[in-house]
Amino acid sequence: MVELLAAFQFLTIFPPVIKRAFTARELGRSAGFYPLVGLALGGVLYGAYWLFSLALPVAVSAALVLAIWVGFTRALHLDGFMDSCDGLFGGFTPERRLEIMRDSRVGAFGVAGGALLLLVKYSLIVSLPNPLVGLLLTPALGRWALTTAIGAFPYARPQGMGRDIKDHTRWPQLFVATLIAGAAAWLLASWWGLVVLALAAVLIFLWVRLVLKRIPGLTGDIYGATCELVEVLVMILLVQTIF
Repeated sequence: MVELLAAFQFLTIFPPVIKRAFTARELGRSAGFYPLVGLALGGVLYGAYWLFSLALPVAVSAALVLAIWVGFTRALHLDGFMDSCDGLFGGFTPERRLEIMRDSRVGAFGVAGGALLLLVKYSLIVSLPNPLVGLLLTPALGRWALTTAIGAFPYARPQGMGRDIKDHTRWPQLFVATLIAGAAAWLLASWWGLVVLALAAVLIFLWVRLVLKRIPGLTGDIYGATCELVEVLVMILLVQTIF
């Protein structure tokens, strides 16, 4: 239960039940429950979408849902995506790129990347043929991508919260997260859900290959960017009415 609560408190604005700092071991082991956090977030998003759609046009409902999406996660992954855009494309050496990503200021690449990301996600929410499936599965697989990136690939910095989580996220956490994500994909979208999960894994691999050509490992910002990119891919695939 401690690890499950740690996952909720770390990834969302979930009210703190455990009012102390989590240990590195607890944070690392909580990564196995990230897809459950995503499913819970998806439930909130779909509930809000359904309520808004009773009285508002689809476009307005989608915009409000996206605002809740960003707010409920404290813009954690959006911030990581923007910092990754600045660092990966704004520096000329690995050291400079890592330095830029650590800087709290946002540059042109970050602003442009964040604006385009929100625009694409808004358009995809409007276009979802089945909002229930889309809004539940997208955050779940996005957070499965977080666990995968943390557990399966090297970390760039010798210390920090990301380093602590990385050092305590093992194959059991990857297995649990993948089991949850796979079950959710199958139950929500049948065989197409499993195809989406497999293609998300391909995207993670290609994205990490690009990152590792520019910096010596992943960072917390790259983790956030991975989540955002996978969420976009999942919604693009779920816009198709195949399943």
